[in-house]
Amino acid sequence: MADEEKGAGRLQVANMRPDDSGRGLARIPRALMKSLGLGEGDVVEIGGKRTTPARAVYPYPEDEGLDIVRLDGLQRANAEIGSGDYVEIRKAESKPAQRVVLAPAQKNLRLQGSSNALKRSFGMKPVTAGDIVATTGQQQINRGDIPPELRQMMNAPAFALQEIRLTVVSTSPKGIVHIDQNTEVELRSEYTEAKETRRADVTYDDLGGIGGTIDQLREMVELPLRYPEIFERLGVDPPKGVLLHGPPGTGKTRLARAVANESDASFFHIAGPEIMGSAYGESEKRLREVFEEAGANAPSIVFIDEIDSIAPKRGQVTGEAEKRLVAQLLTLLDGLEPRANVVVIAATNRPEAIDEALRRPGRFDREIVVGVPDENGRREILGIHTRGMPLAQGVELVQLAKQTYGFVGADLAALTREAAIEAVRRIMPKLNLEEGTIPPEVLETLSVTRSDFEQALKRVQPSAMREVMVQVPNVGWDDIGGLDDARERLQEGVELPLKDPDAFRRLGIRPAKGFLLYGPPGTGKTLLAKATAREAQANFIATKSSDLLSKWYGESEQQIARLFARARQVAPTVIFIDELDSLVPARGGGMGEPQVTERVVNTILAEMDGLEELQSVVVIGATNRPNLVDPALLRPGRFDELVYVPVPDRAGRRRILSIHTAKMPLSSDVDLDDYAARTERFTGADLEDLVRRAGLFALRDSLDVREVTDAHFEKALADTRASVTPEMETEYEKIRSKLKQDAFAAGGIGFVQPGMLTPRGSKGSAAEAD
Repeated sequence: MADEEKGAGRLQVANMRPDDSGRGLARIPRALMKSLGLGEGDVVEIGGKRTTPARAVYPYPEDEGLDIVRLDGLQRANAEIGSGDYVEIRKAESKPAQRVVLAPAQKNLRLQGSSNALKRSFGMKPVTAGDIVATTGQQQINRGDIPPELRQMMNAPAFALQEIRLTVVSTSPKGIVHIDQNTEVELRSEYTEAKETRRADVTYDDLGGIGGTIDQLREMVELPLRYPEIFERLGVDPPKGVLLHGPPGTGKTRLARAVANESDASFFHIAGPEIMGSAYGESEKRLREVFEEAGANAPSIVFIDEIDSIAPKRGQVTGEAEKRLVAQLLTLLDGLEPRANVVVIAATNRPEAIDEALRRPGRFDREIVVGVPDENGRREILGIHTRGMPLAQGVELVQLAKQTYGFVGADLAALTREAAIEAVRRIMPKLNLEEGTIPPEVLETLSVTRSDFEQALKRVQPSAMREVMVQVPNVGWDDIGGLDDARERLQEGVELPLKDPDAFRRLGIRPAKGFLLYGPPGTGKTLLAKATAREAQANFIATKSSDLLSKWYGESEQQIARLFARARQVAPTVIFIDELDSLVPARGGGMGEPQVTERVVNTILAEMDGLEELQSVVVIGATNRPNLVDPALLRPGRFDELVYVPVPDRAGRRRILSIHTAKMPLSSDVDLDDYAARTERFTGADLEDLVRRAGLFALRDSLDVREVTDAHFEKALADTRASVTPEMETEYEKIRSKLKQDAFAAGGIGFVQPGMLTPRGSKGSAAEAD
């Protein structure tokens, strides 16, 4: 149990959840609260190298029985301690403040605001001179001695649209005080130097979704910097370097800054291009100077951002300056004294481009992947970015986290910023730009609504998808008619494993990797793929052969490898390849440029087999010539499901007509059941064309027409016809049965000559080709 003597308890410090960050709380074991005579909401004094106050609350359910106190990053900085240190907890008294002076805690920030807004943010929060506080809404504490109006203040929206950190410059009276309704609050407009030297600009509380990564980095960096005697006792050298790699925007640079702040180490930042000098040997000299300064100010962290720009593979660069710089970096890493108390952290999103001599133990001892956050991680990150944001009723961060699949931390920051800008747009008519200031009553009514986030989602896409994403699917199952069997198979094969992967793991089976949609042109294969991606709440990468084939040798295979790598990064993902037969024709058939398509087929086969270890990536191919696709793709483990998309039957045609006429003002004499019966062999595209033509005929009669009549549909029906002939239907049925029989047989599928499916109106027929 905690050491309890003289009215104090000694506890080990642990991190607080990001949701509670900035609220001035300390989560303390119940036993210690009882022994110190504390009730929930009472003020305690936290004694580290410096003392700072907090309000005591009960521990998280998972912490019951543990001798730890959970503090947020600001409180750890205010007490000048780190996670894992021990602190003294004492009961304290907080006096009402007569006057409190606040100032921005960071340079280059000018503020103006009303004292009411600051009272709302800091109502009842205990502070002392020299503390850094955040404008985050308080957590309500159920206490009878807090007046109702103050209780309301404690849970009110925060100041402005973001979390701002302020320094408590002075208080009257001195000591621990709290702001109430009678307190005079002064906000200075410019930065004022804080008394303490400890930085609190970035802490672990400002990082979401990478808890495991933080733990790995702490044991590699924070432990040797703060407790070097452990490694001396064990007789081993502490780690010298850590390489962080992962997609852009996942928080690598921010993570390095947080570790430096939390370990109270000097931080030296090297941006790759800044090191490069024009004179001979200047680049190496600059690098040496940084390492010498870090050694003189130990404990230190040297952070090299974008290390691939200054340490590329020496065999692949022609410039001598780059080669000398790599050699200098290797020498400096090897020359670090084991007890120098200096750790090097490097970050890159291209680890494969770094010289391999750096990637060995003794230089970069561990490589840590900072990946794309999962749903829980996205919820944490959204909570961090909306900490100081006045959110309106109806904003569900859990729902937003589900919708933002594939988003990294930078994307979520952009999303919250765009939502805030939407909120600002709403109040623009109330602003008088000539005055130059915003009335306080306008600021106080400002809030961010659910519709603001919905508008922001339309403009912000996952950064990893911006090169490849063609569009966000806006097609749902309700927009598709007449394809019930294909729809059901796709729901089972794609939607179910992406939404509920645990069900498959429980039964010990793997979900399907690929689906081949085949059938006559215009039956809705592309539409099905889009609806599948949207309903499964997955990223949708649509591509075609022209996007992937290149005239340069080997470029086509690299494009395909990049496509699958991108899909893995932003999973869950649906990769949709339209007109698959042109990209992966049967090998040995002499089709396409010599060897090019054969190499492409080989690459896709290898990538599809490589999906075995991947989670939540599904490939959907569409073709109206399945007989031309390479047979090796049509086996289980690649395209597991061959889904025939037929011409719709009568009920399907009726459903399609009702979908396309949903927004059309129809006359009462239009009988859609009759047209469904008379449009035998019409595909979905044909029926859409029929409705469009009927509308055009109505406009020809008069531009002021208010409804489309039966006569217009009759004219349209006479002007169009089915694009699928009986011969084509027969041939597709033959191909379907042949695929069923021969898909898994040795030798693959029986091939059909290219002229077999001859379009209507050309010489010859499918029957003649057969």
